[in-house]
This record gives sequence, structure tokens and C-alpha cells, in this order.
Amino acid sequence: MAKQDFYETLGVSKSASSDELKRAYRKLAMQYHPDRNSGDKGSEQKFKDINEAYDILKDDQKRAAYDRFGHAAFEQGGGAGAGGFGFGAGGFADIFEEMFGEVMGGRRGQGGPSRGNDLRYNLEVSLEEAFRGKQTTIRVPTLVACDQCKGSGAEAGSKPITCPRCHGRGKLRMQQGFFTLEQTCAGCQGAGRVIDNPCKACGGQGRTRREKTLSVNIPAGVEDGIRMRLAGEGEVGVRGAAAGDLFVFISVTPHRIFQRDGGHIHCRVPLPMTTAALGGTIEVPTVDGGRTRVTVPAGTQSGHQFRLRSKGMTVLRSAARGDMFIEAVVETPVNLSKRQQELLREFEKEGENRRTHPESEGFFARVKEFFEDLRE
Repeated sequence: MAKQDFYETLGVSKSASSDELKRAYRKLAMQYHPDRNSGDKGSEQKFKDINEAYDILKDDQKRAAYDRFGHAAFEQGGGAGAGGFGFGAGGFADIFEEMFGEVMGGRRGQGGPSRGNDLRYNLEVSLEEAFRGKQTTIRVPTLVACDQCKGSGAEAGSKPITCPRCHGRGKLRMQQGFFTLEQTCAGCQGAGRVIDNPCKACGGQGRTRREKTLSVNIPAGVEDGIRMRLAGEGEVGVRGAAAGDLFVFISVTPHRIFQRDGGHIHCRVPLPMTTAALGGTIEVPTVDGGRTRVTVPAGTQSGHQFRLRSKGMTVLRSAARGDMFIEAVVETPVNLSKRQQELLREFEKEGENRRTHPESEGFFARVKEFFEDLRE
């Protein structure tokens, strides 16, 4: 039985572009794929026919021969193998690559060794350093290019040669059933080249372990947990492959006086009972290393907050500053002398007919009402 014209098989004109051929093939291959038509011999044969047609027409030289001589150009073993379906040179595997290649890590057949590993470095800074920013140096143990072979992996005077197993592609193809699978070449580990005379200093890896000193700029306002990326400062890849990245994770150490809340600073300040009762001024430190005076009004209670605008942390990537909040903690005196105790008792007696403790008096009044309600 005469073979159907390849253009008719794919449903395209003879002037169809390569993109039109691919789109037509993709549509038909998905329609007649055996996995979608289990047990349908007709679909299986159609799938073989469209693969054979596309295998010829997608190649410019084969297409030119077909346009001139027709099917006769590939008979007697002269072409794509008329009895099979020519998956080995592309076909459905190309469409699978187009659909999923980038998701699975990039286009196939690129070869070459993979980039080096990324590294992590944990860096602690004080709250003051986070406020001002800091230029610091860190020492990172890593893999760097071998000085002896300049990263090539080959001994001086020699150079890598093309891998004889994959012919420089870095990958090998295997056909299993209807699919063509690719795997990294074991001979060259995907590099496409092998080394006959490896460098003695690095054993042919092209890299050696060394401690590298780097300068890191910590920006003002940096927050706990922020990750900084230093591109290309990770481990160098095997035999000249690109280096990975270094990620510096910042942790801000707890401060003995201040507590940070984003751009704001909180500080709990103990107040003597007399200052809270009579009023006065206190001097408190600020995160920038300065001092500021705060006026305490008479009758200040524990928990009262004083807000100092623009006295907080530097805001990251901004010239602005947050606020500082002073929380008053009224301190009860201890270790009283006999005379102090007498004075306090006099104070207590003097205040029997005055509302000197409105909060506690209000609370106990509510407690009294609560118990009276229970008795009713």
C-alpha cells in the first residue's frame, strides 16, 4: 500500500514553516499518543506515521530530499528508517522537551558541568550595628579554582579532550518503547570533556578547598532573619563551571536595655515611687548612643508610655527613623528604715479621706459589688 504524503499526514501545506510543522505535530502527537488510546491499533499506527513524517520534514536536508524525490529518497535504508518511527532524532521527545524542559531544569543537550553549590553563612550583629549599618569581613571555607591548573582540572601542558562516549554533548540518549530518554553521561559527568592527565594538585576537579575572606556591607536598619545574597561567592563548580552564591543570614543579638519592634524601640524604665507620685525628670539612653530627658508628670502609673518621635531604629533603605517608647514601671521601695515606715503610715493615714489611689479604690469597689451580687 502506497504511503501517504508526509505533508498530508501532518495536515500542513508544502510551504509550511518549521514552527507550523511543530505545532501540527504537537497537536497530532498528543491526540494519537498510545497512552491516550490504549489498545487502539489504528491510533498506534497513526502515531508512528506522524512521527516518521515529522522526523523527515523537521530536518532541512531531509525535507529538501523528500520534496525532490518523495518517499524514494529514504527507501533502501537511505533515510530515517521507514520501518520505524525515528524517535531517536527528536520527534515526540522534542515536544516533551518543549513542554516540560524548562520546568525540569532547562533545555536538554546543553551539556557542560553544573554550577557550584550555594553556601550559607550566619552573621550576628548587635542592635547598635543594625542601627548604624556595618562594613565587616567574613572568612568562609569554600572551594575555589585550583591555582595549579587554573580551574581546568588538567595537568600543565595538557588539556581536556572531547568525551568519546557522548561526543561532547554531556548526555546520552536511550530509547524505551515510545519514549526517548536522556541521562547525564557517566564518562564525563555531563561536562562533555574528559581529562587524560589530571592535575595532581586538585585530582582533576579543577578546584581546591580554601578559606576565602570577603567584605560584607550590612545596611543600616537591617532586621533579624534577613538574607543577603553575594552572587558568585559560593563554591566553584567542577572544572571551570560557574560558582554558586553565598547567602549571609543576619541575626540581631538581643539587647540588654532595648527591645526592637520593627522600626520602633521599646525601653522599660523603673521609676522611684516618689518620682512617679510627685513628678520629675529622668534621663534615658537612645539606640544611637545619645541620651534624652523625659518629663514625668505627677501621678504617673506603671505601664504609662512616653513616645519619643524619631528616636527609634533606622528604617531599612530609608533615611527615616522609627519612634522610641518609654514604659514606666513604678518601683515599690524595699529595705525601709524605721523612720521611712513611720512616714508611709502617716501618708496612708493622711490619705484616708482623699482619693490618693483611684485605681485600686475603683477596683476594690467593683470587687465589693461583685460579692454583694452573689449574696442576692
